[in-house]
Amino acid sequence: MLGLFKKKALAAVGAVLLTAGGGPTFVGGAPVHKAVQSKAKVETIQGWKRFHSVQGKCMVSLPESPEHVKQIMPFPEEGYNLRYDVYVSAHEKKAVYMMLIAQYPPFINESHAEMSLESFLNGLVTQNHDNELIFADLTDVQGHKALDFFIQAKGTYFKGRAIMAENHLYLLAMECDVSNYLEGNFNHFINSFELVK
Repeated sequence: MLGLFKKKALAAVGAVLLTAGGGPTFVGGAPVHKAVQSKAKVETIQGWKRFHSVQGKCMVSLPESPEHVKQIMPFPEEGYNLRYDVYVSAHEKKAVYMMLIAQYPPFINESHAEMSLESFLNGLVTQNHDNELIFADLTDVQGHKALDFFIQAKGTYFKGRAIMAENHLYLLAMECDVSNYLEGNFNHFINSFELVK
């Protein structure tokens, strides 16, 4: 399950590189809405640990110490490399939590954040014909554009948040069978994310 989860997220990372002009107002056939801003309260889940990514200059709470994969994807024709780090942590073999940090070239930045996030989500939704987008909401995280999303496919939930900060894309996501979904754990995970200097 961990390998498939990583592949799903990485398959969509390249979509941001394709953005250059006006973005779509629909992702996977569903409209993208602006979320109502609210101050999220971070509930503490017993046993979860605060994890600090030095590379991504961020922190998040995870159920266990994560597996870490670091890779560089060269794009020689375009003259740059895409760097990414993936941190994956399982919760009781029932759900997988992941934080992916992709570092794009400087020309991909927050000036095209909304379009980049929508293209990223489009890549996630369209990579499997069974994927059904339940919702996609634009929001704000520490002054940066973000997109909350919820995808369902064949009895599985894939739910998360993508954040564009400068030339970094942060993907926080959880995947589990519908029967194993715990709203409190997901909310703790998402709301625990913090960019640090």
